[in-house]
Amino acid sequence: MPSIFSYLSAEVDWCEGNFEHSAIIAEYYNTISNAGFFILPPALLYLNRQYCQQCPLPMYFTSALLFCVGIFSTYFHMTLSYVGQLLDELSILWTLAVAYSFWYPQVYFPRCIKNRKHFLWLSGVITVVSTFMSFIKPALNAYMLNCIAFHFLYLTRKELKKCNNKRVHQIAKAMVMWWGLAITSWIGDKWLCGLWQMINFPYFHSFWHVLIATSLFYLFPLVIYFNVIYEMPSFKPKLEYWPSDSWPVRVPYVALEQSHKQC
Repeated sequence: MPSIFSYLSAEVDWCEGNFEHSAIIAEYYNTISNAGFFILPPALLYLNRQYCQQCPLPMYFTSALLFCVGIFSTYFHMTLSYVGQLLDELSILWTLAVAYSFWYPQVYFPRCIKNRKHFLWLSGVITVVSTFMSFIKPALNAYMLNCIAFHFLYLTRKELKKCNNKRVHQIAKAMVMWWGLAITSWIGDKWLCGLWQMINFPYFHSFWHVLIATSLFYLFPLVIYFNVIYEMPSFKPKLEYWPSDSWPVRVPYVALEQSHKQC
């Protein structure tokens, strides 16, 4: 029986051919395409530094976990090991759990939950249980994690109905567009692998890495924006673009102004 740390011991093997470009990297392009997850955390911290000053724990904790996602995804695609697969999936699970714990709006809490401290305990219990369940059938973990995205989209839709800020809607549309391209690439690589191999272009999972990281660049400012609306009434959040609004390629971030006005 091969070691759980052994190369190619994972239950999942993506469409890209193994060891075609390197003797030590199983899926070369799937490995290097994780670069976005190493760029994303410091970029979020720098661009949203005003929010970080007010709420450092959520930003630093989530950014550290996003960095771990990059490390473990790189390790998994480099080795296709069973341990690498679990670390990759569990790092995503825990990142989502932390994001929910810190930023899930209290207006959507279950009736039995009275405050965020109780919600943190609930999230922790669910995450621990989910962690143990992920060992039962690891091949299903990726599908379950992707399903959580639909809840994010549902929450975004509910918040947009209450907000008339055009820039918020603009960034939300961009986020959905990038996520749609990302999930299409993921599904295409998973279910149409034979077609891509036939035309010698089995690289759609690497596109998934790049596109989902791009989507997160738009998602996090939205999450921060609505968190300020709900949790920091003394500030008025303002969505800006870096380096400027006029650039064709730009990244959104949240600036804070002292105000009691809300969206």
